[in-house]
Amino acid sequence: PRCPVSLFAPPEEVEDASEPTKRDRSHLENTLKLNEEKPADDVSGVLQRLRKIYHSSIKPLEHSYRYNELRQHEITDGEITSKPMVLFLGPWSVGKSSMINYLLGLDNTPYQLYTGAEPTTSEFTVIMHGPKLKTIEGIVMAADSARSFSPLEKFGQNFLEKLIGIEVPHKLLERVTFVDTPGIIENRKQQERGYPFNDVCQWFIDRADLIFVVFDPTKLDVGLELEMLFRQLKGRESQIRIILNKADSLATQELMRVYGALFWSLAPLINVTEPPRVYVSSFWPHDYHPETHRDLFLKEEISLLEDLNQVIENRMENKIAFIRQHAIRVRIHALLVDRYLQTYKDKMTFFSDGELVFRDIVEDPDRFYIFKSILAKTNVSKFDLPNREAYKDFFGINPITSFKLLSQQCSYMGGCFLEKIEKAITRELPDLLGSIGLGKKPNVLSCDVTGCGETPKNRYRKP
Repeated sequence: PRCPVSLFAPPEEVEDASEPTKRDRSHLENTLKLNEEKPADDVSGVLQRLRKIYHSSIKPLEHSYRYNELRQHEITDGEITSKPMVLFLGPWSVGKSSMINYLLGLDNTPYQLYTGAEPTTSEFTVIMHGPKLKTIEGIVMAADSARSFSPLEKFGQNFLEKLIGIEVPHKLLERVTFVDTPGIIENRKQQERGYPFNDVCQWFIDRADLIFVVFDPTKLDVGLELEMLFRQLKGRESQIRIILNKADSLATQELMRVYGALFWSLAPLINVTEPPRVYVSSFWPHDYHPETHRDLFLKEEISLLEDLNQVIENRMENKIAFIRQHAIRVRIHALLVDRYLQTYKDKMTFFSDGELVFRDIVEDPDRFYIFKSILAKTNVSKFDLPNREAYKDFFGINPITSFKLLSQQCSYMGGCFLEKIEKAITRELPDLLGSIGLGKKPNVLSCDVTGCGETPKNRYRKP
């Protein structure tokens, strides 16, 4: 049967008989619910409460103790209100851009992402929703404070020239934003890119709700750049999905060997007990190659689409959990700075050299029980403590005498900074998270019909 005409295809185009057969897209539209005319969830009230909690309870402590200079992560209003972000990573020419074209039906339209057998994507491309098809330069995206990309200015003008936005009037993009990245090329030094590639990747990784790491059967080798990438993904294993693309280009026996080789290559890089979810299929608009496991590939594709849909459905839960995680880190940083400052004041005498005294404390904080004293506080895990070495650089830029003790960060009308952030972590944000699920019906996934495997679980929703 003929495929439905793409949303963006010119009406006068007629399918050429010599072209490969196009794949039916009905499963994609049904799984992602693109044809449903249901009204969008009203989350403006929740977002307004989340913004208020952040600005009143978290940001004052964050600014007072200059947390942004330690982690280089300042949350903007644009980031709080932004849609879920799906990040595509992987070696060059494995099908990342083709996969986005397929999901959005952009093939044979003026705004399809350029694809080819050679390295083609040299920019970070953000595909987002807009009233009409248009491109946006990186300098414009960074200058617009309403978007969540204004912090990217810190990576310099060379990077902004390699950042491009594409607005597409597509129903899926009303609920999610895609980010296509330059392919990893192992024989090219990072310096030749003209901007800090790894730092930019880290910025997007920290903000991504779902990370697709795409491979194909011909590019399973792991080099230095790919190894560095997986080092940056450490701690985000629950967001990672491995995709073995172009699977219909292999016979059954070859596919099994390639699948094993992929895990063999990645095993040293992903140091977790539970292996990441791997999807095996072919994500592009052409029909599956004859004499391959069409049913298996279709089920794998639907399973991936269900995973994507689950992230979209749980966008508010994930956003609140992200803000709470950020608040926990800010609180621990404030407690550490307060402890450094208290120790400095205790060791100072009338005849002491302040610089020498504090140098001893920073060089060997364990001798003064800086970090151990923080672990004695309630709700502080040793796994959340920052690196000791990071504070050498932090205090090298920010003199210890420029900070106030936590006990002095109180006012009659505003209360104490520490009490407010602890209240946000233990009460306000969990209550906001619990209020979202009220009145929601559980989502029935089509995996029950297709047998595509386990249903993605929301780790943050209260039972």
